[in-house]
Amino acid sequence: MKVSIFATLRMWAFFAGVIFPAPVACGEFPTSLVLHRAIPNRVEMSQLRAHDRVRRRRLLKSVNGVVDFPVGGSYNPYRVGLYYTKLQLGTPAQEFNVQIDAGSDLLWISCSGCNGCPETTGLEDIELNAFDPSSSSSTTILSCSDKRCSAGAQFGDALCGSSNDCAYQFQYGDGSGTQGYYVSDVLHLETVVGGTPTYSSSAKIIFGCSVSQTGNLTKTTRAVDGIFGFGHQGLSIVTQLS
Repeated sequence: MKVSIFATLRMWAFFAGVIFPAPVACGEFPTSLVLHRAIPNRVEMSQLRAHDRVRRRRLLKSVNGVVDFPVGGSYNPYRVGLYYTKLQLGTPAQEFNVQIDAGSDLLWISCSGCNGCPETTGLEDIELNAFDPSSSSSTTILSCSDKRCSAGAQFGDALCGSSNDCAYQFQYGDGSGTQGYYVSDVLHLETVVGGTPTYSSSAKIIFGCSVSQTGNLTKTTRAVDGIFGFGHQGLSIVTQLS
């Protein structure tokens, strides 16, 4: 399905809290756009909650429902300083806690034999786990010849070196980094349809198997099993599930 530039801008504006005026006529657009905030700068918490409830009800009316990721953690740097969610991957399912990151696209998990990956964490109620591709009957290692690797390379999410594995290398704003290779496996999902209780579903996805980590990712104070990027490019899970 093709989406017009204006429709894309309207979708961006919805999440940014602004409203675009409608196009003037078929094939024509106004020479200037006036932005209006959908939500005023100063608004009561009760109004924000009501706005969110309406939006959530509208999403839950979708025929296919929405994917539900339970969120833990806190913004408070003196407590946790990050948000994380639980994912189940592989066959049989293995559970992992991954940090939620709105500023990146990759989903990667620490894999067995990883160099620099923390083995303990200071976060309460979390036990670190490493993904072992050989222990999952549904794992496939992505090769450089796979067209999905080529698609990821267009966005800088994938690369190929001397080996035939579809690899990745990513550095975050704080200087920390991860590198590894892509695997394809089953992601087990909890889906909400029409506001009814969740039910189990699954989807085959591609994610990173981290074999090396550097910088803050090696520290144990706030260590988790990986990072879940909520971006929309390349091989991001948001793009794959859509």
